[in-house]
Amino acid sequence: MNNLFTELENQNKQIPLAELLRPKTLEEFLGQSNVISQNSPILNLLRTNRLFSMIFWGTPGCGKTTLARLIATKTNANFIEISAVTSGVKDIKDAVENAKASLRTGSKTILFIDEIHRYSKTQQDALLPHLENGTLFLIGSTTENPSFQVVPALLSRVQVVRLNSIDDDSMNKIIKKGFAYLAKNYLPMDCESGAIDFIINLARGDARYALNVVENAYFASDLKDNRRNLTVKIIEEICQKRNTRYSQQEHYDCASAFQKSLRGSDPDAAIYYLAKMIAAGEDPRFIARRLITCAAEDVGNADPNALNVAINAYKAVELLGLPEGRIPLAQAVIYVARAKKSNETVMAIDMALADIEAGNDFPPPMHLRDAHYKDAKNYGFGVGYIYSHNAPKEYQQFLPDELVGKKYTK
Repeated sequence: MNNLFTELENQNKQIPLAELLRPKTLEEFLGQSNVISQNSPILNLLRTNRLFSMIFWGTPGCGKTTLARLIATKTNANFIEISAVTSGVKDIKDAVENAKASLRTGSKTILFIDEIHRYSKTQQDALLPHLENGTLFLIGSTTENPSFQVVPALLSRVQVVRLNSIDDDSMNKIIKKGFAYLAKNYLPMDCESGAIDFIINLARGDARYALNVVENAYFASDLKDNRRNLTVKIIEEICQKRNTRYSQQEHYDCASAFQKSLRGSDPDAAIYYLAKMIAAGEDPRFIARRLITCAAEDVGNADPNALNVAINAYKAVELLGLPEGRIPLAQAVIYVARAKKSNETVMAIDMALADIEAGNDFPPPMHLRDAHYKDAKNYGFGVGYIYSHNAPKEYQQFLPDELVGKKYTK
């Protein structure tokens, strides 16, 4: 018996703390009150033992896999878990056969696909008939925006559930639970004031990452009088540098916030988003292209030099690369953000394009047409044209007859 307990204890020592402390009930599940609050749609359905197919979209470590497992437990469903990284159509077919066998015994099946955005269109399409006929229910998890990564046919058959990053209060409870588990099962510990807040700041809403830090820092901490002494310094040494979280969605979000900060004349916000994109490994030429767009679209002729500054920043980045390229980029960002703004240029060209696309595609007046070739004047081309430099005050019609008086510019 002792050998059995020893074996189980040794097995637990090999299991990561984040896995050991994974919530076993919905009541233990923290940080997603918007999804599993008292009157939330998901909880109401679970109370009636009903299921529907879902895709959980959220940042790493926010509880997507855990929630899928808890839903399966709550509904007594057969739970099949695969990863899109290591599986394919054959695995989907195997899951379908398993689900059909469960149906014959009256059991529902949930197929959980982690990182479903990694599946190709063909692999995603393989799920469609089985969702359609009710053979199984799908719960997919993704860190990427499903609108970009999941095929429309599959999206139309599921509900997308947005999971938030774990809030600081919930993260505090999770970290304390981790330390309590380690102190109970290994050695008691003392924790320096500020250590938990430091981990919360490092984790940025990722509970799995936070518990990995807790575990590693605990076993790396100093041992004195049979007690662990955990300090902020130990955590800093263990973690070194936290990678910037930057999914494809965040790529778009950050670029959008960057351009809107430039447009809104907030140089501090624009510099912050510039730094965020650089730290995440964004191609600096992509950033410079956004800057050029803003200089033309949002500054325009209110300060024509802004476009020169932005283009020169692009050239400087190509010459220097990073890290030196960050400096001319920052210089240009501050200039464009502080420049006077006018959207006259983009409004004018878009209004004119809209007219043409709407069918208002008219030829130029006869006197403006090309008359450089022989016999052109015989057709009336160029007849009556006034050379503007010779008669700057002389009125001359330039727009087509049908658009006389039309204003595209302010």
